[in-house]
Amino acid sequence: MKERFFITGIGTEVGKTIASAIVTEALEADYWKPIQAGDLENSDTHKVKNLISNDKTVFHPNSFALKTPMSPHAAAEIDGVKITSEAIKEPKTSKNLVIEGAGGLLVPISDHEIILDLIKPEHKVIVVSRHYLGSINHTLLTIEALKNRGLQCFGIIFSGNENPSTESIIRKMSGVPVIGRISEEKEFTQETIRNYAEKFRCNLV
Repeated sequence: MKERFFITGIGTEVGKTIASAIVTEALEADYWKPIQAGDLENSDTHKVKNLISNDKTVFHPNSFALKTPMSPHAAAEIDGVKITSEAIKEPKTSKNLVIEGAGGLLVPISDHEIILDLIKPEHKVIVVSRHYLGSINHTLLTIEALKNRGLQCFGIIFSGNENPSTESIIRKMSGVPVIGRISEEKEFTQETIRNYAEKFRCNLV
């Protein structure tokens, strides 16, 4: 049975797309970003495609490609479209699938639904956490929100400069395994992604 990995973050700009590229490369999985808001010429799908080097990954089209770089609900309103979880159909594939969310779990996609509503019980949820003042709270709140929905957090990926104290207390209080950490690199290239993929693979299978 192939797995579906849902990659979410504790906020915006925490490294979800880099983490998604690493997991995609590690598993030679397919990749899908259900909602893209803004940067349509250089979308997250484009970025992941440029970062991986295997020839097996299939990139599935966004369910919603919105023009404005805003919260999906606001970008959809500007574009004159309505987003619903029912309209977002998971692509069919015989391979593992990496699904990249938008922002954090409570980001609204409409007046009534949030990113969390896109996660299914069978999804293996990976939380990307990046150190900043308040990141412990945001990480534990994200994991708590998953628990409150009856969803399990499969693992945490730490991104950015290492902070042993922060990472240690998150591990202890959440009880969630750590898949790996992504350092602050000067540049992320296909080679860099391959190197991380090799390190992370054993914690993903």
